[in-house]
Amino acid sequence: MFSRRCVWVNGPLIIGAGPSGLAVGACLKEQCVPFVVVERADCLASLWQNRTYDRLKLHLPKQFCQLPKLPFPQDYPEYPTRKQFIQYIESYADHFGIKPQFNESVESAKYDEAARAWRVTTVSTKGSVRSEVDYICQWIVVATGENAEPVIPEIAGLGDFGGEVIHGREYKSGKDYSGKKVLVVGCGNTGMEVSLDLCNHNAKPSMVSRSPVHVLPREIFGKSTFDWAMMMMKWLPIWLVDKILLTLTWFILGDLEKYGIKKPSIGPMELKIKDDGKTPVLDIGALEKIRSGGIKVVPGIKKFSKTMVELVNGQELEIDSVILATGYRSNVLSWLQETEFFSKSGYPKTPFPNGWKGKKGLYAVGFTQRGLLGASADAMKVAQDIAELWKEDWNKELKQKKPNV
Repeated sequence: MFSRRCVWVNGPLIIGAGPSGLAVGACLKEQCVPFVVVERADCLASLWQNRTYDRLKLHLPKQFCQLPKLPFPQDYPEYPTRKQFIQYIESYADHFGIKPQFNESVESAKYDEAARAWRVTTVSTKGSVRSEVDYICQWIVVATGENAEPVIPEIAGLGDFGGEVIHGREYKSGKDYSGKKVLVVGCGNTGMEVSLDLCNHNAKPSMVSRSPVHVLPREIFGKSTFDWAMMMMKWLPIWLVDKILLTLTWFILGDLEKYGIKKPSIGPMELKIKDDGKTPVLDIGALEKIRSGGIKVVPGIKKFSKTMVELVNGQELEIDSVILATGYRSNVLSWLQETEFFSKSGYPKTPFPNGWKGKKGLYAVGFTQRGLLGASADAMKVAQDIAELWKEDWNKELKQKKPNV
């Protein structure tokens, strides 16, 4: 069974109903601009609802993570939980009356030069019926984000391993791993927190630390480390901010290299700006477990066998499960037929803060690699720009319809 229909969108089409897409929708509502939101999942913020572990909390204070026009409830803690963030997202959509078209996956998006409009084709399947919708619009906002698809690294012998292998998006809680030897591949924020959760549930995690990484305390003198950094960067050069942060970190956390965690040669804030937004790890307790031996830090992987993993230093570990805390990537290039604005990596070619607008009515939100704060900033710019164009077109149409007196 097959059905197909065509829909004209009197305003922009927003692709993605995560925080980025909702932020754009809210800002457009404030400008009285109509829009349509399509989402491939069956819920808002599907990454948060379906692909995150139970103990997850926001790593930054809530003032850096709230979306435009509506702050977090005052009774929320400084670092809201996963459940609280989902409740906030759902109340945000209700507050602004945003109702996405769920279960519609974008198959292609192409600009039609002759029609001077975008044609976006979505596909949905209900039972045996496959439905396609062609949306025709002047503007599209790509809000599918940086975390659309999991990154699965190619590691020698991984397919031969006889135990469980999952990506971090499938991990929920360490309670299912009690007493098991678990290899966590990756030592970013997710790798650290998953290892901590495993340790707290009496599992035996080994965490792979292949590349240098900055680990900072989440708070310094009772205040968010990120907050300190943002405040200092208003007045001091970035190299000095990094020097201050690293000095304070050494006093609070000590020398981490003796535990197998190597530090990059570039400071944490400079690295975040230069190296595609590479974020430092904010410690919430994993280092204490590393010092006590509850979490074992190991070097890179050479190859897997049926029950073992061989490391690059020749050491062999017997393991029961593997959790790939290897992050996500953009999937824009799999459906957007456009080569000027987005690079091969699926990110805008123009760096932040100017990577939100392309040509011919193409916009992007949520690709700044600066979290929810960057997405909110871009959402406001995009909505303002579209609102000005939409009102300009509306005024032209009114003038054309106005009878001559």
